Amino acid sequence: MAITHLPATPVPASTGPSTRTVVTALIGGTALLKAGGFAWNFLGYYISDGAGHGTTAAGTGLTLFGIGWCIGQACSGALTDRLGQRTALTILMAVSALACFALALTRSLPALMAVSVLLGFSMEVHRPAVSAQINDTISSEAGRTRAQGWIYWSMNVGIAVCGGLGGFLAHHYGYQALFIANGIVCVAFALIARRVLTPRPHAATVPATVTYRQVLSDPSLRWISVAAVGTMICAYGLVSVLPLLMAGDLPPTTYGVAMIANAVAVLVLSPPLMRFLVGSNEQMRFPLVSVLAAGSLILGAGMAFAALQHTLPGYATAAVLIVPGEICYSVAVGAYISKAAPAGATGRYQAVLSGASAVASLPPLGIALALELGGRPLVAALLSASGVTAAAACLPLARALRSRGAGRPTRAPAPNPGPGPHGSGLRS
Repeated sequence: MAITHLPATPVPASTGPSTRTVVTALIGGTALLKAGGFAWNFLGYYISDGAGHGTTAAGTGLTLFGIGWCIGQACSGALTDRLGQRTALTILMAVSALACFALALTRSLPALMAVSVLLGFSMEVHRPAVSAQINDTISSEAGRTRAQGWIYWSMNVGIAVCGGLGGFLAHHYGYQALFIANGIVCVAFALIARRVLTPRPHAATVPATVTYRQVLSDPSLRWISVAAVGTMICAYGLVSVLPLLMAGDLPPTTYGVAMIANAVAVLVLSPPLMRFLVGSNEQMRFPLVSVLAAGSLILGAGMAFAALQHTLPGYATAAVLIVPGEICYSVAVGAYISKAAPAGATGRYQAVLSGASAVASLPPLGIALALELGGRPLVAALLSASGVTAAAACLPLARALRSRGAGRPTRAPAPNPGPGPHGSGLRS
């Protein structure tokens, strides 16, 4: 059953912290969470080198992390709706902290696999609550756009800190220090959530429930989800494939340098690329499908280039080359949500695309096997094919959007901080 008209119910005014306090806390808390997100970024390195289980085990752990992520994305939106933003985020950040502490104490392979699932389940579940809080707190579209933009930038600042600081801590103090610090950061974010997020509203003010079956009746959502999977397989290569490639060549500190290069490139390239893609009247200059296809091809080519490198300059160059693709993807997905999601269904649309991104985090085991069976050329070919497949999915997506009158240039929202592991709209 298609959904086109879902009445939205006004949310009563809050008597809690001021808008400025809430938004500032969310920006600062997001930066803190990203700066301390060591467990995700160094999980592959730890399983492979720190615990001594090798590349295939690392790929398996990262794949299980992706399975947990799929489950977590499916649950986080529902928990936010049922329990309220504050309670859901507090519980889930507590689970994430426990997973980080467990990782610090774990070395056996079966236990590491179990912890990987738990980490994946809990590490990215803050996004629905943060986005919902911004929408509830700020009444104007322009204000929400600015706040989402600040969230976007703060994520990249945090990721730059995480890459550099994480590599230093791993080299000098070991991986356990990283994971304990990550757990402490999750606890801190949970406390911030308890202080500033909105509790569950009264039942009478909650909009009507929208089912996933209703949401998935939209063919444009199905096709953009296919494109999201192919594109994000390449984008997540920065934190899943790249460590597998670098582990045999270089120490963890060099991975941190590559991550910093990527984050700095996002900060430098985002303003001019946003001005190019989005006009002064906040109208997209190009159809969102064209922007999405271009981003997919850039990401596929950039990660294929990374697969053929053996030196730090080569890996760092690849990390920079994929940035325009990340930005194009972020703009296109944000524009799609803004235009295509019916009233009262925005959260479900975002959840579906987040789930597609989570599915895209599953291939590390396949990449590890491809690395062993066919070497780097096979990995490069697979990543290129993923980007091309995503671009090809944009053709039926364009037809689906034209059929509902949403294919024209759309009013562009701020860069979407989700769905993916990086702050450029792909990162966590």
